[in-house]
Amino acid sequence: MPAGFFLVLEGPEGSGKTTLAAGLAERLRGVRVDPVLVREPGGTPVAELLRRELLDEDRAWTPEMELLYIVTARADHVTRVIRPALEAGRLVISDRFDLSTRAYQGAGRGVAADFLEAVNRAATGGLRPDLTLILDLPPEAGVARLHEHGRAQNRLDQESMDFHRRVAARYLAEQGPGVRHLDASRPPSELLDQALAAVREARPDLLPAG
Repeated sequence: MPAGFFLVLEGPEGSGKTTLAAGLAERLRGVRVDPVLVREPGGTPVAELLRRELLDEDRAWTPEMELLYIVTARADHVTRVIRPALEAGRLVISDRFDLSTRAYQGAGRGVAADFLEAVNRAATGGLRPDLTLILDLPPEAGVARLHEHGRAQNRLDQESMDFHRRVAARYLAEQGPGVRHLDASRPPSELLDQALAAVREARPDLLPAG
């Protein structure tokens, strides 16, 4: 059985993660790779319920409460969907994972790093992406895209521009093995080609050249 591959798409609001995930899935299916497409928070009945609660504008939230809801959803998602798919040799494409927590609840909300990392580790069980593609985009451009496309604004979308700048800066600062930054201001077709090249470089057996 081939080894599974865990691909995570990260980036600030409006950076195009959902569009890129759909494009990757379509191109991979064209070469007989059937990816498992997931999003965070969400992906299981429990996690989807928690997602709806998290985006409820009428609820009073502390940064710590928000974090704990998110990692609870992540724990259920990893246990019930992501890890079993990887163990079955599937390619999993996730719209957000644990780096989002460091960006939004860490840099954005100011949750203490030691607490954040401890609960993140508990939620993931040590699972790490094989490849993380970060879609870099200035927050002003991302928010403008949301308005341009008429997407309904959720509680996180409506945060201050300073909040979104802190989030974007945290993404820009991320480095390390398996981390690639992509310029999300490029046209979607160019962004898709760059993402496919990164996947091909990481796992040429999954996506042969040509």
